[in-house]
Amino acid sequence: MKREFLLMSFCLFSSLCVAEPVQIETPPMGWNSFDSYGVYLHHEAAVRNIDAMAERYLPYGYEYFVIDAGWFGEVKLQPGTIYPAEKHAESLHINRYGLLQPSKTYFPHGLKVLADRAHAKGLKFGVHIMRGIPKVAVQRNTRIKGTKYRARDIADTVNVCSWCPQNYGIDMSKPGAQEFYNSFIDQLASWGVDFIKADDIVPHPREVEALVKAVAQCGRPIVLSLSPGGTVDPDAIGIFSQANMLRITHDIWDDQTGIDSCFEAWRRWQGKQYAHFFYDMDMIPFGELQIMSPLPEGLTGKETKNEIVKQKAAGKLSNVELLSGKGWHRWSGLSHDQMLTFITMRALAASPLMIGGDLVSMDDFAYALLTNREMIACNQNGVMASLIYEKGAVEVWYVASRNDPDQGWFGVFNRDSAAEASFNLLSVRGQTNLNPGSKLESVWDQRNLRYDSSVEIAPNSVVFIKFER
Repeated sequence: MKREFLLMSFCLFSSLCVAEPVQIETPPMGWNSFDSYGVYLHHEAAVRNIDAMAERYLPYGYEYFVIDAGWFGEVKLQPGTIYPAEKHAESLHINRYGLLQPSKTYFPHGLKVLADRAHAKGLKFGVHIMRGIPKVAVQRNTRIKGTKYRARDIADTVNVCSWCPQNYGIDMSKPGAQEFYNSFIDQLASWGVDFIKADDIVPHPREVEALVKAVAQCGRPIVLSLSPGGTVDPDAIGIFSQANMLRITHDIWDDQTGIDSCFEAWRRWQGKQYAHFFYDMDMIPFGELQIMSPLPEGLTGKETKNEIVKQKAAGKLSNVELLSGKGWHRWSGLSHDQMLTFITMRALAASPLMIGGDLVSMDDFAYALLTNREMIACNQNGVMASLIYEKGAVEVWYVASRNDPDQGWFGVFNRDSAAEASFNLLSVRGQTNLNPGSKLESVWDQRNLRYDSSVEIAPNSVVFIKFER
């Protein structure tokens, strides 16, 4: 009886001592491979980007090197090339426990070697995962590690991802379900993973809880990012906030539609922050994009996805595969003014700064924006700015420093795509308490301004101001 009591006490103590998810104080900064490589990043490109990140971006605080989806897929290739011939790999590499393994096609040396390289250079290493369990594991009915249960015992074959055919969901009411998530995250932790971007999971709060528990028990501090965005249930925010990041937008690309979507999401979520938790507006699509999707013959690159689908259905484009991501290999389509708006928004919204374009080939203008120390200071303030003025096409978003309310930043945005806007700073004096003695600097052109200055804002642009009362 005494032995049973001691055993029960030990088990209770162990359960109470499970580590909490890692807590972060500021929005994560880093790189994600999706915008530039889709789901087709390969070893050589990963090495080049790790080295470029460590040399050129780490000094500014960019530390998370994240490989997006597809690292486990044996992708069919176009003959004689490394380019993909299918959108999502039909063949997935798994082990005997149904756990995804690095692709022999794109990562023949595994992922641990890349994690070790990143760590040796002072970086942290991350991967993308999909909700659920691979369909191939269910087909083979693989055993769940450390249990008597198998893949078919836990698979949810009804609630499956609508845009990626590789996984089933997991029924968290079934024995073995939590153990599967634990075993998967334990494996990633053993490889040296410091960051997990979990996709298709936001619509399924019970699996979010399971993933949070799996990360907490793995013995390694891991930052957890939840996707996708767009439709997010506000009633589940208490669950989501147990992670570190939550996507609040659909995929954002290099166009005005993406910028407008971010403004809409910003409005919805302003003032709803939680400690150690940040709202994510997706990657920053600056620089060289969609490198693994060369433009096929017969296309100009201006066709919409629907136009290409119609041409394929008509037999006119039988050799064209619509690949992961948006569009074909290109440089970012954002104008300089749109880029100023884009990065100022990320700074003021305290959205994680995850670069999307290729780090090796990044153009000088984009690099200067991404490494601007005042922009980064505003972002790393970690507090989401609020909308304090709106009239016509002009919006003003404002945030004070969390360490000194007499300092901070605000952005005067011109949401008009065609006409220049004029704005006098006296219009927001009541909300900002600026006075004749205040120091104001326009961040992007280093101009000194007065509290009663009038500023001109180009279409789709912004005047980004640092203030000190």
